[in-house]
Amino acid sequence: MDLLDQNDIDALLAGDAAPAEEADDSEVMIYSRHRHDEPVDVRPYDFKRPERVSKDQMRALQTVHDAFARNFGASLSGFLRTIVEVRVATCDQMTYSEFISGLPNPTSFNLIESTALEGQMCLEISPLIIYPIIDRLLGGTSQDLFIPQRPMTQIETRLIRNVTDRGLEALAEAWSGVKEMEFEIVATESNPQLVQIVPPNEVVVVLGFELKTGNRAGTMNLCIPYNVIEPVVEELSSQSWFSASSNQKSRDAEVRMRKGLTGATMQLTGILAKTTITMRDLATLAVGDIISTEVSASEPISMCVEGEPKFRAEVGQSRGNIALKLTGSIGRGSSSGDRAEAARKADERAGSGNDRAEQNTAKD
Repeated sequence: MDLLDQNDIDALLAGDAAPAEEADDSEVMIYSRHRHDEPVDVRPYDFKRPERVSKDQMRALQTVHDAFARNFGASLSGFLRTIVEVRVATCDQMTYSEFISGLPNPTSFNLIESTALEGQMCLEISPLIIYPIIDRLLGGTSQDLFIPQRPMTQIETRLIRNVTDRGLEALAEAWSGVKEMEFEIVATESNPQLVQIVPPNEVVVVLGFELKTGNRAGTMNLCIPYNVIEPVVEELSSQSWFSASSNQKSRDAEVRMRKGLTGATMQLTGILAKTTITMRDLATLAVGDIISTEVSASEPISMCVEGEPKFRAEVGQSRGNIALKLTGSIGRGSSSGDRAEAARKADERAGSGNDRAEQNTAKD
């Protein structure tokens, strides 16, 4: 180790006592995307609640569950024989602990699993709407119904299972535009605090629904953890979902159209031959007259479907009745060519017929 002599110590003390030179701010280059006279848009960011689902994906989720709300409301209306309105009230992302802390106790807390997704989702239905539905199923009117503050009994759980099963069917139908899957309830709990499907700080998407039936109303919440929908989160953009929905609708419409057309009746006509005659010959036709054509008897005839030539056939008999045996199809191009050729021959025959009529007129 080198020791400092007195000169080195004096130099260090002199340098520490000297005032530091101020930097020239004019030489510092500052790069900014906004003008200095414009206010900067600073938005707070909460690291405890990170937004992992984009706004487009949130809108797509809300659109998917709008369809679920309509289908679920229609299914419940038919099941309960009364008008039930279901609509999406909120669509937010929060932590799982925030979702659990906002739920009542007791309530109907159902754990749902999907065949195409890993993990579990939660479906919570408020007692404010559960007990009016149970009362309706048991023949009551729900006019002066008391809402008990207790967990549901086994009979009440079995009754409300008929409602949740219809909800899962509507949910699967709504998600079919994104991915084909089925949902199943694997567990039911009355105290949400006892259920921990994800860590408390895990981000979840919570869709809040409002249910109305008669003079009663309640809420329903669907909690979807982010790690559950992460495999399909890229498919939740508005553009891909709407295109999938339109394709699904077009396929469904095609299936319905095919099913409806299979029962439609159509007229088949076999045309043996065609020819043209004059009005004088037509007026003098009698039983036993022979009409000659330019088609040989051995050539196949044309079979028309609703007046359009589609097949070629041969004339025969089947069980004592006249029958036609299909020998081939007439293509679109060939049929137009046949029609053009037939039109040309018809014009020639009409011209020769007019000549014969003029000659007969001259003789008269």
